[in-house]
Order: sequence, then structure tokens, then C-alpha cells
Amino acid sequence: QVQVVESVGGLVQAGGSLRLSCAASGSIFRINIMGWYRQAPGKQRELVASITNGGTTTYADSGKGRFTISRDNAKNTVYLQMNSLKPEDTAVYYCYARPFLPNKDYWGQGTQVTVSS
Repeated sequence: QVQVVESVGGLVQAGGSLRLSCAASGSIFRINIMGWYRQAPGKQRELVASITNGGTTTYADSGKGRFTISRDNAKNTVYLQMNSLKPEDTAVYYCYARPFLPNKDYWGQGTQVTVSS
């Protein structure tokens, strides 16, 4: 069994910063990809950023230049540094981890991020 646990999000003013973390644990040999999705009310879940075991990153256009994803492979932990936050970044942020084996996604419970204007 694999557990994915996100840090608590929070409330921040527009222009502020917030750092999320997420740790995967359990029956994992090695994790291939870790990343973040988000879902705002009334909208579909969308990719925020992802990072491979080798450090290759992918960002949604909405976060480029403002968000930075990083990871600590030894700790099976991924971080999302969010700067210059906007009200439209308000959403529930979900972390996921995809081990090499089994090749499936494991999700966290989600954490609320609210950006006030």
C-alpha cells in the first residue's frame, strides 16, 4: 500500500508565496514521477507541475515563471514553491506519486489553497 500525504495549504494574499510539500511512503521501490494537480470549484482538475526521478520538470502555462517544483528522491518528497500568487490560483491542490512499479498513480487527499485579492 502507498500513502501520499500533502502538507497543509493555507490562505495567502495576492502576490504572496506558499510552499507545499508532499511525501509518499509505503510499499514503494522507487518513484518515477511526482507532481501536483489542482481543482478549482466548477472546473476540471488540471496539471500544475510534475517532476521525474531524473529531475525533468513540466509546468502548466499558468504557473510558468511563478511556480517551482522540486523533489528529494531519498525522502520520496516533492515540493511546490508558489510565488506571486493570484486569486485564480485558488483551488484544492492534489499531490500524486507514480512509482516505477506498480506503474499507477497514487493520490493525496488534497489541500486547500486560497488566495485573497
